[in-house]
Amino acid sequence: MFTVIKNTNLKKGDNVAVLAGKDKGKTGKIISVDRKTMRVTVEAINMHTRFEKKRGAKGGQKVSFPAPMSASKLILVCPNCGKGTRIGHQILENGKKQRICKKCKKAI
Repeated sequence: MFTVIKNTNLKKGDNVAVLAGKDKGKTGKIISVDRKTMRVTVEAINMHTRFEKKRGAKGGQKVSFPAPMSASKLILVCPNCGKGTRIGHQILENGKKQRICKKCKKAI
């Protein structure tokens, strides 16, 4: 059996823009990344609603929460140039790997 290596360059705290779906064009900050399923949760994007039942003295209520979405529908917004960009990598002199913007060539 083959092992599929899934990789995303998106990390928690990155600002991303949505490329497809009901929230196309919106931007937001990443809350969590699940690398196993390649799904990302972004604040205020892909909002779903759940209804909770009445429990004791607390009444029933409607709860909204951001649901995970596919990482392939997102693109990183560069903090330097402010544009949606792909991510490149650069090896520094001390041997560490650094993410760079493909458009402005600056560190992310």
